[in-house]
Amino acid sequence: MINIKHLFKVIFKFFDKIIFTPVTKFSVAVSEFVRDRFKGFEKTFTKKSSLLLISLFLSLLVFFFIDTKSLTIAETTAEVIYGQSVKTIYNEEAYVIEGLPKTVDITLIGRKSDLYLAKQLPTHDVSIDLKDLKPGSHKVTLKYKGAIDSINYKLDPSIASVVIYTKISEVRSIDVDVVNQDKLNSRLVISDIKLEREEVIIKDAEHKLKEVANIKALVDINNLTNPDVGTIELTDIPLVAYDNKGNIVETETVPSKVTASITITSPNKVVPIKLIPKGNIAFGKAINTITSDVSEVTIYGEQSVIDAITSIPINVNIDKLDADKTITATIDKPIGVKYISKNSTIVNVTIGEEVSKEMEGIKINITGLSDKFNAFAVSKEDSEITVVLKGVDDVIESLDSSSIKATVDLKGYGVGVHEITIVVEGSDLRATYTPKVKTVKIEIKNK
Repeated sequence: MINIKHLFKVIFKFFDKIIFTPVTKFSVAVSEFVRDRFKGFEKTFTKKSSLLLISLFLSLLVFFFIDTKSLTIAETTAEVIYGQSVKTIYNEEAYVIEGLPKTVDITLIGRKSDLYLAKQLPTHDVSIDLKDLKPGSHKVTLKYKGAIDSINYKLDPSIASVVIYTKISEVRSIDVDVVNQDKLNSRLVISDIKLEREEVIIKDAEHKLKEVANIKALVDINNLTNPDVGTIELTDIPLVAYDNKGNIVETETVPSKVTASITITSPNKVVPIKLIPKGNIAFGKAINTITSDVSEVTIYGEQSVIDAITSIPINVNIDKLDADKTITATIDKPIGVKYISKNSTIVNVTIGEEVSKEMEGIKINITGLSDKFNAFAVSKEDSEITVVLKGVDDVIESLDSSSIKATVDLKGYGVGVHEITIVVEGSDLRATYTPKVKTVKIEIKNK
């Protein structure tokens, strides 16, 4: 009954809009036009015989118009409703279904008036009933419940090939993954995350559960409101299942979301900078002084990372330098450091005349030897060396044997006699240190 009333309302509104209102407006307009401009014609126009002729003419126009519209409305046509969702009827606690179409297209066939009415109604239920089926493969017909019986319909697809599996459950541990971590202030660190629970239940078909390698709680930094040092509680953290290749596995998790307590800290450390000359200075010249307007910087990052850093190296290009110079040098962040208080420094380099000096009796230090071996210099000449020092006079005179370190790296070497390259370093980088011999012979024996 409601549908019939609605249909009559629609028809009345249609005729009122298309016929009654326009005809009335037209008649009034003609009457005013005649009254104002053609006084003589007004008498003729208002005669009863004239009015009858005009009414007859308008009636014929209305008749032909309505007859044309009636034929149009009565024509059979078709329209398609795309992407209609499908309602599946089955025991969701006991079974898992694969092969279900998510949406279907509905083709409605009927008179235009019926199609127009059908599209105004919200009822377009498409369902697939699996409640009486057992685990296995099945072909099932989709059903459409239309609001108007006079309309025929076709579904695409109309038949679904589905597989029904028994749903099983497993308990899995939860890992934590922090996403959008680059959105966190670079001076802050997520130092600890405690979930309200350590395990979750996953439910699905047996073969699907075998695909799940881990369950991750995805802590999104974007969901933290004004993060700062302290502890924050974050709710509604989604749990997502992944396979061993990192792909998402669509499966049911109980619960689907968790709450976590997130501890934010700001580990930092003040460390000195270390100026390292790079390149070959002009012949006969040496560095007299090398100073920076920045002596130390504050670094931020994971505690374990900054604990291992004792200084920040700054490379200073002195290649072919033959006079005093002021240089702008970049302070690079070491690997793992999130923030550094200074990004550059002004370095002042002064140049002097080069002198040289030989330092004898520098002991050879051994590094990198496996614990299962002992190593010895083959001769006394292989146990200590002479190092040639070059620099300005004041720098050279301030150095002694304790300022110089000579090493050989035995990593990867086994039993036998080996000729190893010597590496020499000095504490004062304004000078250069060159061994008079490049290699020494070292014998390695089993312990």
